[in-house]
Amino acid sequence: MSLRCLIIDDEPLAHAVIKEYAKDIPFINIIGDCYRATAALDFLREQQVDLIFLDIRMPKLNGLDFLRTLTHKPLVIITSAYEEYALAGFDLAVCDYLLKPFRFDRFLQAVNRALDLHDLKKPIATPNKIEKKAPKNNGQISIKVDKKHILIKIDEIQYLESLGNYVKVWNDRVFFLTPRTLASFEDQLSTDFIRIHKSFILNKKYVDYLEGNTIVLRNGQNIPVGKNYRGIIKRLLDIAN
Repeated sequence: MSLRCLIIDDEPLAHAVIKEYAKDIPFINIIGDCYRATAALDFLREQQVDLIFLDIRMPKLNGLDFLRTLTHKPLVIITSAYEEYALAGFDLAVCDYLLKPFRFDRFLQAVNRALDLHDLKKPIATPNKIEKKAPKNNGQISIKVDKKHILIKIDEIQYLESLGNYVKVWNDRVFFLTPRTLASFEDQLSTDFIRIHKSFILNKKYVDYLEGNTIVLRNGQNIPVGKNYRGIIKRLLDIAN
């Protein structure tokens, strides 16, 4: 699950900070940035947005007045240099209020809260619905390699590695390079697969041990663990502190 995010702020530095922080958070997807709230109105008419990073003091239309104009409000995190607007912001049901300049850990706390709220808004699955999509093609997936499509058994995939607009699908020490994004694989994989880095998804069945910030596979290959994933990896792999 990722949140489609819009930045609304008249300060270029604020855009740069949020985008830099977002690079290390896999569920944050910045799909647009506006330097005026008036421009954001047009953007929201054309794009679906889950979360807005919103400044308050902006020309012509300030952030709070902008919020009051919206009939259907996305989740909102206020990013302001002025703390006196906090009460008014929470009266408008924003999910957090970040006081500039804010650190990465505070930003991460805010977006985690937004993700939790977003999940609560999703409809509850009925008994005849499957919460996680089952792997397609009887445990196989089709990927495009060069000019042909090949089938790979999901259980034989050890890990997937993002490489720009391509993904390396690793089977032991051999990989297949396919023109896809890492996120496009997630619904096709079984629950044995976990994301351990913004650029890696790993099959737990092939893990030997965790050492520092590296996972070592049974065949000796090393895979880095992202700094925001280490705690999750320890729990999922049942590795003691």
